[in-house]
Amino acid sequence: MAEIHHFDHGWVTPTFSYVLSVLGSLLGLIGAVRLRSARTNAEKGWWLVLSTLAIGATGIWTMHFVAMLGFEVVGTQVRYDVGLTAASVLIAVVAVGAGLAIALLGNGARNLRILVGGVLAGLGVAAMHYTGMAAMRLDGEIHYAGSRVLLSVVIAVVAATVALWLTLVVRKPVVIFISALVMGIAVNGMHFTGMSAMSVTEEQHFGTIQGATAGSLLVPIGVTVVFAILGMVYALMAAPSEEDRAASEYLKARIDARMAQQAEQAARQSTGRGTLGNGNWTYRDRGQQ
Repeated sequence: MAEIHHFDHGWVTPTFSYVLSVLGSLLGLIGAVRLRSARTNAEKGWWLVLSTLAIGATGIWTMHFVAMLGFEVVGTQVRYDVGLTAASVLIAVVAVGAGLAIALLGNGARNLRILVGGVLAGLGVAAMHYTGMAAMRLDGEIHYAGSRVLLSVVIAVVAATVALWLTLVVRKPVVIFISALVMGIAVNGMHFTGMSAMSVTEEQHFGTIQGATAGSLLVPIGVTVVFAILGMVYALMAAPSEEDRAASEYLKARIDARMAQQAEQAARQSTGRGTLGNGNWTYRDRGQQ
């Protein structure tokens, strides 16, 4: 059996992967809060897409990619099939998006929607992970311990279900942040549980292993993630919150009331009606009343 290192760069990669999973979860939870307060279908669709990309792409898939930077099999090069790697991204985004849509956009039977959405998203996350692992090319045959694979799938389903429940209940900033920390632990726990199920039997291979190195994928993926995170942060900061809308409506109501009052006063003055009642009165008319 070949020797496998999951932390080839020490604690740098797992620490960075955890930070990314927390950041993605945090942005996704904030987006879910905005989705719940959205008033139009267009706004709901926008926040659903934003939350999906934050959790599925940043919080889950990017975390997986960064953690794989520390993966090494002694005695062989490791390459990645670009097509399968791209497919793993798509699986993560679609699965999380479907789970969020079921949990957040449905009416009634909330617990059932959370359960169905959680199972769907969790299975999708597990499929993303093992699709990404199937993209690996190396001098050896990869084997998986069935019990640990099953455990990783269970962790993924439970984590996804809890994440969807959190998207429906959290509102306070402190609670959102704590929830993101918990989601980060769950996502990383699923990843490294799945990785611990893996073993490699060495095989003699002649020629160059086809595929891209993790380092060659780092720059394009890193640039994309940075711009995506900046875009999501800007979208969250620029969009009005529920409190902003309430304050805007209150201010508009005050302005409308003031303008109506001024219009009424102007109308009274133009018709000559004031405290004397009829504007046609004269001082002499008082004695004739």
